Amino acid sequence: MESRAQSKYIRQSVRKIRKVLDMVSEKNVGTALNLLHFSSLKASDVIEKTIRSAIANFLQTDEGKNADPENLIIKEAFVNEGPTMKRFRPAAMGRASRIRRRMSHLTIVLSDRK
Repeated sequence: MESRAQSKYIRQSVRKIRKVLDMVSEKNVGTALNLLHFSSLKASDVIEKTIRSAIANFLQTDEGKNADPENLIIKEAFVNEGPTMKRFRPAAMGRASRIRRRMSHLTIVLSDRK
């Protein structure tokens, strides 16, 4: 049985989220939550919240009501690029330089060990 959770429009670049996501992908849920909870990186909060949402989604299914959430593993965890907000800031000699504020979409799929 699988469950899925998505977080969209995260105001952080894909590159920074992937750095944290590689630490926890294909690990046990309890271990992953422990690593994320004590991590000081900003992306760890968003990933932890999404994993907790996927656990809640799993427990809402018929098969998940009798299952133990400690037996779940992170089957898939990936992040895709979202839309980019384009802003401008003043530069030298009356010019303007572009600032790109990137966003991300995070998807986590949990599975029981069966």
